[in-house]
Amino acid sequence: MAADLTDLDALAAQATGPLAGVVVADLSRVLAGPYCTMMLADLGALVIKVESPRGDDTRTWVPPERDGEGTYFLSVNRNKHSIALDFSDEGDLALAHRIVRRADVLVENFKPGGLARFGLDYATLSAERADLVYASITGFGTAEGVDLPGYDLVAQAVSGLMDLTGQPDGEPTKVGVALVDVITGLHCLTGILAALHRRSATGLGDHLQVDLLSSALSGLVNQSAAAVMAGVTPSRMGNAHPSLYPYEPFPTADKDLIIAVGNDRQFVRLCELLEVPELATDERFATMGARNRHRDTLRPLLAARLAARGAMDWFDRFRAAGVPSAPILTVAEGVDFAADLGLEPVAVAGNGERRIPTVRHPVRFDSSEVDYHQAPPRLDADRDRVLRWLGAETH
Repeated sequence: MAADLTDLDALAAQATGPLAGVVVADLSRVLAGPYCTMMLADLGALVIKVESPRGDDTRTWVPPERDGEGTYFLSVNRNKHSIALDFSDEGDLALAHRIVRRADVLVENFKPGGLARFGLDYATLSAERADLVYASITGFGTAEGVDLPGYDLVAQAVSGLMDLTGQPDGEPTKVGVALVDVITGLHCLTGILAALHRRSATGLGDHLQVDLLSSALSGLVNQSAAAVMAGVTPSRMGNAHPSLYPYEPFPTADKDLIIAVGNDRQFVRLCELLEVPELATDERFATMGARNRHRDTLRPLLAARLAARGAMDWFDRFRAAGVPSAPILTVAEGVDFAADLGLEPVAVAGNGERRIPTVRHPVRFDSSEVDYHQAPPRLDADRDRVLRWLGAETH
């Protein structure tokens, strides 16, 4: 029997995900925090999204739109319940505190120190709730970077990510999505899960602090490691890879095809399919290091053979032989490709009249299913049910 969506306790009781029973007070907005809390909600947590009377900034970030609502907001706020509260209003602030008292986890991305005047900062709340898991997301920490605006583009710029993105003779370029925000949200999610595990053993909460710049540097993995470990300053290489070859787009008879050879065995198979097996034994190309040193010589030799067939023809042949390759698709084509592979990339969130197609949660469980019971909420849409959940009067 489906849960009564007007009764949050009944909804929480019927949740089957691995985080069923966990209550999250979501005081975050824009992307990193909301992405994190949506992942928690997908896994069964009851998430109360506390917004200002103006609403989350991303509600106004259009185009594109779906039925007058910004798809940016819709993309990271399913399975949540919205209540609009003005913390400068005594009654609304009291409601915020009541929500937090029922929560196991609080997620916020206010300017550092911004919640202290409302008594919603970690120091104040932890004195009352030693078991509270409190997650703070900032742009650049709480020390010398406290005044820097916490926007993804700023973090891409100062982390080196933009300097690595683009053509060697072109200008630095941002990644086509707010990737640092997403990475930060995932790091915050990891920290929350670790803190909940610790709390289950000790009964104690924790204060997690995650920032965009640290997350970006962690997400740069081998590139930031090159700077830290080897004193190397990585540079823009377009679609090429500093350590792997061939690992980039190649022209074919009709359009470019990605070839992503990760080891010498794959290179041997590639050469066999291209009918140039001698390249695999040539000392200039036989090992990954040698191929990297002689990539300018190898590329035209491979391109000459690839010109004999179209990209999809080669893709089918390489796929059958286990040679990593891929056509370059649009985002919409990528969704269709995932569907063709049986990954079911689209899930419909919501019940009744409000049903919105969303991108499916990326993790699957044998023991439970991710639930998509709640469409991304309209501003303050769940005020009455949240008030009933709190035992407060509705109005």
